[in-house]
Amino acid sequence: MYLAAPLFSQAERVRNKSLRDAISRFANVYLPQEDGGLILDLVRDGMSVEEAKAKVFQLDIDAIAACDVLVIVLDGRTVDEGAAFELGYAFATGKICVGLKTDPRMLLPIGDNPMIEVALRKIFHDEGELVSWIASYDAGVRAS
Repeated sequence: MYLAAPLFSQAERVRNKSLRDAISRFANVYLPQEDGGLILDLVRDGMSVEEAKAKVFQLDIDAIAACDVLVIVLDGRTVDEGAAFELGYAFATGKICVGLKTDPRMLLPIGDNPMIEVALRKIFHDEGELVSWIASYDAGVRAS
């Protein structure tokens, strides 16, 4: 599974790790901030900005191509731009995409952006529900 989520603040990264830990009891999880790396860390370690961007991009694209399911965190006033791209790429390549939205804010009075919502097979509003769904996921077929 690929976990698409904002990863720029410490709070976001801590939340992502917690969610990854909950999911990883039932599935292998690719967490971009750890498995793909953070551009600032790569640059700090001596890589050029261009090389770091290209490396992170390719690692994440390859991980999406290899996954069966993409889980996107939808919390916040709007969806993280990188996570939105990852969702679009996963959807376009036929992956099962689901969302987690524990934040009640919506972009529009009718919900969130339809380009996000319609790409998702299901939006979970509780982390426990998402983890239960993942636990019941079997052989590439979405559980009911």
